[in-house]
Amino acid sequence: MSLCLKIVASFILMLFLASCDSQPKSQYDKSAIFWYNKMLSQISLYRLDDADSTFISLESEHRSSPLISSALMILASAHIKDEEYELANFYLDEYIKRFARDSDIEYVRYLKIKAKFLAFKSEYREQALIDNTIISINQYVKEYPNSPYIFLAKDMQTRLYMARVMFDKEIASLYGRIDKPKAKGFYLNKMKNNFILEKDIGKVDVPWYRAIFE
Repeated sequence: MSLCLKIVASFILMLFLASCDSQPKSQYDKSAIFWYNKMLSQISLYRLDDADSTFISLESEHRSSPLISSALMILASAHIKDEEYELANFYLDEYIKRFARDSDIEYVRYLKIKAKFLAFKSEYREQALIDNTIISINQYVKEYPNSPYIFLAKDMQTRLYMARVMFDKEIASLYGRIDKPKAKGFYLNKMKNNFILEKDIGKVDVPWYRAIFE
């Protein structure tokens, strides 16, 4: 090989090695604080999908780290703020499952109720969500009667009871229109057995573009 070709080959090899060095190395076997700080940075930049992936690395490499509980709470709060309530509830469920004896479990359970409540979007749909959230609130009120969040929980409870009354009224009206008197009577009785009366509830203003589908 001529001297010129050797010089060119050496130059190409140097460029190749330099490019390899400039490529980001795969990240693994990092400290818990590395993953935790990276997750916080991604959340601050509203890159929640990346933050979720980073948490997986933190959790898989450092399952016993004391940073896990804090990371779960931060991710849950971030997803609530971003109106991603199912993901928020996933992280809250994980926290409750793993840290049920922590002193702040009372707040975590309240936050889970709040996430369920905020997920409720339609006053004439999502009956199962209404009923499940009411059950969760009733349990919370019973278990934590002196909670600093008790009045917030009861406010959500009252709003959901009102939503259920209006839902039952709408179903009763539907059965009345299709001549099903027994079914209509069943839902009217449900309304009467509710501690909140229809006359105490203001009319729900449904946007016109949704009203045609309700």
